[in-house]
Amino acid sequence: QVQLAESGGGLVQTGGFLRLSCVVSGRTFSAYRMGWFRQTPGKEREFVGDISFSGITRYADSVKGRFTISRDNVKNTVYLQMNSLKPEDTAVYYCAAAPFGTTGVGLNSWNYWGQGTQVTVSS
Repeated sequence: QVQLAESGGGLVQTGGFLRLSCVVSGRTFSAYRMGWFRQTPGKEREFVGDISFSGITRYADSVKGRFTISRDNVKNTVYLQMNSLKPEDTAVYYCAAAPFGTTGVGLNSWNYWGQGTQVTVSS
């Protein structure tokens, strides 16, 4: 069984920054592609970005240039650095794990999910 635990959410003003962390336990971290998603009430959970074991990243157009995903394969942790935050970035942010070698970003592509952490950006 794999457990994912996010932290680092909070309240920040427009233009500010936050760094989210997601610690993975239970299985070999290298076996997984790691992703970040976000969800607001009444909307479907949306893809923010992901990172392969080797560090290749992809981002949604809405966050490209502002958000950066990285991973520490020794600490079994993936990070989401969020800069230049906007009120529309307000959401619950989730990390997720997908099997090594897969590339899909749809929700069904991800085997494990964290419990989520709230990010609120005030205007």
